[in-house]
Amino acid sequence: MSTTRKHFLLLQGVCSPFFDRLGARLRDAGHSVVKVNFTVGDSVYWRQKNTYAYRGQAKDIPEYLSGIWDRHEITDQIVFGDRRPVHRRAILAARRRGIRNHVFEEGYFRPYWVTLEREGVNAHSLLPRDPDWYREAGERLPSAGRPHAFPNQFHMRARHDVLYHLAGVANPFLHPHYRNHALVTAPVEYAGFVLRKVRMPYLKRRDEQRVNALMASGRPFYLLPLQLKSDAQIRYHSDYKNMQEVIGKVAASFAYHAPRDALLVIKNHPLDMGLAQYARLIKVLSHEYDLAERLVYLEGGSLEALLKHASGLVTVNSTAGNVSLGFGCPTHTLASPIYDMAGLTHQGTLDDFWHNTPAPEAELFRAYRRTVAQTVQINGGFYCRPGIELASENALHTLLRERSPLQQLMDEIAS
Repeated sequence: MSTTRKHFLLLQGVCSPFFDRLGARLRDAGHSVVKVNFTVGDSVYWRQKNTYAYRGQAKDIPEYLSGIWDRHEITDQIVFGDRRPVHRRAILAARRRGIRNHVFEEGYFRPYWVTLEREGVNAHSLLPRDPDWYREAGERLPSAGRPHAFPNQFHMRARHDVLYHLAGVANPFLHPHYRNHALVTAPVEYAGFVLRKVRMPYLKRRDEQRVNALMASGRPFYLLPLQLKSDAQIRYHSDYKNMQEVIGKVAASFAYHAPRDALLVIKNHPLDMGLAQYARLIKVLSHEYDLAERLVYLEGGSLEALLKHASGLVTVNSTAGNVSLGFGCPTHTLASPIYDMAGLTHQGTLDDFWHNTPAPEAELFRAYRRTVAQTVQINGGFYCRPGIELASENALHTLLRERSPLQQLMDEIAS
């Protein structure tokens, strides 16, 4: 860990006290911390000094930040998500200035991990895509061990989200040019959640009946777990406009190329707002392709329980792919997530996947998981107090290093 005093600039964080706690830890360790807030919600969750409020347009952010970089001699910049409108230009401009970017994101493995990488995450990750590299890396690293657990974060996450967006009512007055990266407004999203929650007891009973019938049939089945339509993985790191397009592509390929006795189980995301009407679309597709009962739609249920019996899983680039590989389930990706490589995922076309489903190499997956967990994952969470304490403490060690854990390991293997 470097003992040189660093100068950190924090941009937009997750809607929780995480950035505030992280900034306090950095200050306690003897480093300077500056924050730029882009919304009233950002200000609500930041209680420290050296704070700026940006009220301009996204295109002018690099010029605005340039003055802050010079004034405070910034060495490191911290963001949550590298595809937010307020971050895209800032990351590139900082990189050109020789300022290190540290990007937080939800964990590649869940629920007790978060992601922390240099310069970018997901499709912009610096992680290699070479299976032989992971085999060698895995031999050099000890077991990652079990992460420290903490309480379920959903209720705290919802509470923080509501507070953040309630504060955002004042954005048109205090931050008139700010444009949210979300696809729908918070009230519409909350209304969808409430309606879906009201219906969940009925949907849960219906899902249980469908799963029981699925297991009793003894027929092979493939899984398509849906992603949120707001997911940056879909919007920026895939060729698909939305999940409806993904469902249509997979259903068509399944209809024409899958074994005639096989089923396709489409499972909704647990945090979906309930606004997309997937059930209606799947009913239309079942008629269009004459699939009848071969398309099974689930609103909820356990992905892990289904993976124990599935013949394969299809995903765009969801972290569900990591779960699938961990269960030894054949996996096909429609984009290029970090785990898409020979020996782990199917490397042919989707049409071919239904008849050619090689299982992932167990030893390669263990090496891959061990490497990812110890280089770009930190134990912790963003929403509940124990998770935030863990994440901020563990992040500190990575942020203060001159070379990231990943870069150090890459250098060791290259030498």
